[in-house]
Amino acid sequence: MLTSKLCRAEDFRSDWVLTWERALRDDPARPTGRLDFLDRKLWEWCAIARALEERDMLRPGRRGCGFAVGREPLASAFAVRGVSVLATDGPEAAEHWGPSGEHAASLDAVFNPGIIDRAAFDARVRHQMVDMRDLGALPDGGFDFLWSSCALEHLGSLEAGLEFVRAAMRLLRPGGVAVHTTEFNISSDTATVERGDNVLYRRRDIEALALRVRFEGAALLPPDFDPGHEPDDLAFDVAPYYSHGRPHMKLLLNGYVATSMLLVLQQGVRPPMPVAPPPPPAPEPPPEPESPAAPEPRLCLPRRVLRRCRRLFGCCAAR
Repeated sequence: MLTSKLCRAEDFRSDWVLTWERALRDDPARPTGRLDFLDRKLWEWCAIARALEERDMLRPGRRGCGFAVGREPLASAFAVRGVSVLATDGPEAAEHWGPSGEHAASLDAVFNPGIIDRAAFDARVRHQMVDMRDLGALPDGGFDFLWSSCALEHLGSLEAGLEFVRAAMRLLRPGGVAVHTTEFNISSDTATVERGDNVLYRRRDIEALALRVRFEGAALLPPDFDPGHEPDDLAFDVAPYYSHGRPHMKLLLNGYVATSMLLVLQQGVRPPMPVAPPPPPAPEPPPEPESPAAPEPRLCLPRRVLRRCRRLFGCCAAR
């Protein structure tokens, strides 16, 4: 069963990638086989679908909610399996993703006619604008599963993305599953892109998320941080991407080598009241500078004693 993990070349030879690659294509009649091009976006979609399928989420009667779905095929692929889907995208994303055709401003943009017929799609899929930084319009415990594909790293900061994952857990019923993919920095666990349009998460950030969601009565399934060691794992694409004939599993992004990471979270029974994590410990105050050593006291003797010493010893005693 898939757990939280990084994208690796070996995955593209697995049955689950080959099966879901065919299910997500506009032309399912094309026979499946070995993939000629290794693309991490395809891996993300297949990994999300497989993780949900293994946990019995893709069947009639289930309710799912996708965030920043754009024109990805997942909403259609889940609906064809009988799932009721709420497909959301953010109003703030229209300016950034609209020109490239990746923003879903309406239900028409989400529909994929190569996967599902329009009548079945309209019966099972709804569209709603939702800001991922403010989930107040969505019902607590209203869904069996949630998903997003490389969206949380575009919320402006590392913290904003982690807070989205935590806050979204309240939308799940007990036993529900959240599956997200995001950008992961495989070249540094210290320096990274912490703010901006495309941040990069490090191992330390994912481990901090695992602790944070425990306060929601939830768990991040144990992460596998191995980025792979095959030749295709060691090669990385560089800008302009897709123009060098190199695999697009790893890429040079803002000065770091990055890849996609799958996060799988399980919701348990939520606490009876909101529980805030304890504040981080206050930093220790800097040590006080040492005061300069006091000069040794000078020995002051009465003049008559000094004169007597000089007469007795023939020297100047104890200045």
